[in-house]
Amino acid sequence: MSAVQTLPSEFLHILNLLLRSPSVVGAEHSFFRTLQRELEERGARVSWYEGLLVAQGEEPDRLFLSAHIDRHGLVCTGPNEFQYAAFVAGARSDLLGNSVSEELMQKVVGRFNGEGVYAYEPWSGAYRGQGVIRGASVCEFRNNLIFEIEGLEHLVAGTPVAFKDKLKVTDAHLVGQLDNVLTAAALVYLFEQGFKGTAFFTAQEEAGKSWRYLLEWFRRFGGSTNQLIVVDTSPFPDAASAAEQHLVLRNRDANATFNASLTSQLERVCETLGFSTLFKDRYVDQKNQLLKKQGQSPMSLGSTELGRIVAASGGLVDGTTLQIPSSGYHTMSETAPISSVTAFLQVLQHLGCP
Repeated sequence: MSAVQTLPSEFLHILNLLLRSPSVVGAEHSFFRTLQRELEERGARVSWYEGLLVAQGEEPDRLFLSAHIDRHGLVCTGPNEFQYAAFVAGARSDLLGNSVSEELMQKVVGRFNGEGVYAYEPWSGAYRGQGVIRGASVCEFRNNLIFEIEGLEHLVAGTPVAFKDKLKVTDAHLVGQLDNVLTAAALVYLFEQGFKGTAFFTAQEEAGKSWRYLLEWFRRFGGSTNQLIVVDTSPFPDAASAAEQHLVLRNRDANATFNASLTSQLERVCETLGFSTLFKDRYVDQKNQLLKKQGQSPMSLGSTELGRIVAASGGLVDGTTLQIPSSGYHTMSETAPISSVTAFLQVLQHLGCP
């Protein structure tokens, strides 16, 4: 790995600003408004659709990039009752026969105890009060996760509740609720650097819905070559394993095989710029071989926005992914190596800026 490089101050400014703007799954409208302002100030032509904001430069077909903008949070579902927003937005409940697994609920149940939160009006982002998570439990009658919050007893059902967050910068890492404001900030920064292509910002990825909004756009306006690069963070068990490579590529996920030519092009660009890569699907396959020998359950290949849209588009859209390795996934302390973020910015600038 190369020595840590200093991130551009303009990028850190954008990331700080967006991180402080709430964007709970299913209540992203106010964040879209913030994005629209920041993008238009940087010369982008912005169009807003249901669940999707599209920013275009002078050569919109030059490159298609996509980042989801929703982050995990809670939503008020009744008097002094709060549920995990991704489960609600995804209609994940026993009432529909697609309940969240016990394993996933147990992962989330104690993850946010003691975290500060604040409520906001979903369209304008207007502040509606703050509180602290005092606990969470699984309701035995609904098999749903219910959170206890002190200080937000006055809220009405439907009000989103975001986690308080502030970017932390160490000598080697960025730390915060990074998924996926990190790569969304990178796309805004690209326009500051003269990006001429098209950037998509999608809602409700954490609820498994974002690909629908993106596919609708391609069905409206897409041409014959819709090679899409979806950007995101990629989870690793710890900071050390995340730092073993600059960037993460994929040949496939659990839903589809990605475009081999575009994937190879990305790999060559990374090599040319001196950045190391890891293929996540190969990594998972190797881990699963070991787990099989040990008689343990296999890891999942994961389900990405790109895999979902490729599988559903009938050949209309294909592409690949470019991801920043991270640890502490889906927590308030997700950690990304600064060297990886620097590499990510440089690869995207090489691809999309003159």
